[in-house]
Amino acid sequence: MYKKLKILVIFIFLATYSHAQDSRLDRILETKQLNVCIWPQYYSITYIDPRTQELTGIDSDLSKELAKDLGVELKLVKSSFPTLIKDVTSNKCDIAMFGIGKTKKRMEKLRFTTPHLNSDIYAVTTKSNKKIQNWDDIDKKGVVVAVAKGTYHEPIMKKKLKHAKLVVIKGFKQREDEVQSGRADVFMTDYPYGKKMLEKTQWARLVSPKEEYFLTSYAWVTAYGDDKFYNEVEKFIENIKKDGRLKKLAKQNGLEPIINLK
Repeated sequence: MYKKLKILVIFIFLATYSHAQDSRLDRILETKQLNVCIWPQYYSITYIDPRTQELTGIDSDLSKELAKDLGVELKLVKSSFPTLIKDVTSNKCDIAMFGIGKTKKRMEKLRFTTPHLNSDIYAVTTKSNKKIQNWDDIDKKGVVVAVAKGTYHEPIMKKKLKHAKLVVIKGFKQREDEVQSGRADVFMTDYPYGKKMLEKTQWARLVSPKEEYFLTSYAWVTAYGDDKFYNEVEKFIENIKKDGRLKKLAKQNGLEPIINLK
C-alpha cells in the first residue's frame, strides 16, 4: 500500500513539473498559430479602415513580423482596453499587441515587454471652442474634460485635475461626441489618436502640452509565468530595433516622433 502511494505521489509530482515546464511558445510552434489580441480602433497602431476594412498600424505590421519570425500563422483576436487583463490572463490570446500604456495597475496583472513607443498626453477640442486656446486653459473651473474608461488617461487625469470637471465615458467614439456636441470641452488622448482626429475630422483641434505632462511607455503584454515565450518576444523586439524594421514601420505609420529605439 505504501509503495503504491509513493508511486502515485511521484507520478503527480512529475505530471505537475512537466505541466509547469510547458511553454506557450511550444504550443505556438506545435499548432503553427500565434494568437494576438488587438483593439481594431487604434489609429496608426491597430486600425481597421472603415472604407477598405483593411487592418493597418505599426502593431498590426509587427504582429505579422513576429508570426513570420516564429514561422507560424497569425490569428488576430478582438480585444479592448477595458477587457485587456481578462483577455490575456484567460488565454484568449498569447500576447496583446496594441500600444498598451505601461501603468502600475496593469503591471500588477500583466507582464510588459520592453517598450517600443512613448507618448505624452494630448487634448482634443473643437476649432470653435473659445475657452480652450492652450494647455493652461484646460484645468480651469467650468471646463469639462472627458476621458475614456479603462485607458491610462482616466487615473492620471483624476490625479492631475484640480479645477476642471472630469467625466469618464464608456466608449472612444462617445468621447468624441461629447466634445463635438459641446457637452465636454476637451477629451484627453495620446499622439496616435490625436493624429487620427486631425486627419479624419474637419472639426478637431489638437492642444499639446507646453512641456512634458505625463510621458507613458507603450509596449505589449503577456501573462505572467512563462519566461520561455516572454524571452522569445524580447528577442524579437531587440532584433527589430537593431535591424531597422521598427524604425521603418514607425515612419510608415507616421509614428516616428514617438518611437523608442532604446
